[in-house]
Amino acid sequence: MENIRTGSDFLHVGNRLLEWYKNNARDLPFRQTKDPYKIWICEIVFQQTRISQGLNHYNNFIKRFPDVKTLAEADENEVLLYWKGLGYYSRAINIHKAARQIMEEYQGVFPAQYQDILTLKGIGKYTAAAVSSICFGGKMPAVDGNFYRVLSRLFADDFDISNSRAFTYFSELAALVMPDNVGDFNQAMMDLGSEICKPKNPLCGECPINEDCLAFSLQKVTNYPVKTKKVKTEDLALTYYFVHRNGQFLIRQRKDDFIWKKLFEFPSAIPEEMEPFITQSKTITHKLTHKNLSIEIFNVAVSSEKEWNTFIAENQYLITDIQGSHEKSFPKPLENYIQNSLKD
Repeated sequence: MENIRTGSDFLHVGNRLLEWYKNNARDLPFRQTKDPYKIWICEIVFQQTRISQGLNHYNNFIKRFPDVKTLAEADENEVLLYWKGLGYYSRAINIHKAARQIMEEYQGVFPAQYQDILTLKGIGKYTAAAVSSICFGGKMPAVDGNFYRVLSRLFADDFDISNSRAFTYFSELAALVMPDNVGDFNQAMMDLGSEICKPKNPLCGECPINEDCLAFSLQKVTNYPVKTKKVKTEDLALTYYFVHRNGQFLIRQRKDDFIWKKLFEFPSAIPEEMEPFITQSKTITHKLTHKNLSIEIFNVAVSSEKEWNTFIAENQYLITDIQGSHEKSFPKPLENYIQNSLKD
């Protein structure tokens, strides 16, 4: 490691970062509240979504589900519907479960202690630290990708961020620069990492702590952070049958496992006697995290009412149309297929 400065050398860095944050903090609606429910929801929404892309989704979600009780009492399919467009739908399933957990285990009051927050469904160390520090004055650094990047550059530290000990290691580094106001410090680190200390083309000349950045002084900023472990991407083939008649088509809801949990999809098989109704097929490629999907969709135009009713009865599929599909959550490639197949 090239890190040659530790301890008291960096105690002023956190305070300098707070001064910068005071004048440069992004004007975001969830920055105007200490409501742990809203901070929790915003942290989950923006885990996998850029703020510019997810802000309207966040506002609409909070408008419909303004508190834990409202969210806990909602139907899961409605929660999924309001998550539509954000992707990674397991997040919506988990926050719904966590809301019910808060109602049952904490009498509807969001827990204040870090360890209690950590017990909620779908909440990891980063989110628990963020909510705890911002809302309750907790003293835990909210270590995420921004922390890894800023701290590894600040200390010119080549500790591998894919290492299983990375969270603990960088939490200890954060403690060297962390001021008393940990909530604002965590948010300042988020803004710095997002707006200035970017993964590519960092704006080092605008950085409020560049004088203390060892990687900057060594002209090795792009060498950090170090990440050696790569997750292998899996190729996955899926087959669907878009079975339709008179503007209506058949769907079913996925189970709570594998990809696209609880979203709606088309039938994945049809009986041999229905194969003559297949008019065409289309292959769609779609990328998920660590998965490359090849989705083949067969268009099955059913003219026989008897075949239609028999297929529905035997498989317990739901019947919907393009208007009804707007009220349900589909994987993006299937949603696009519906729109293109049933245009007015």
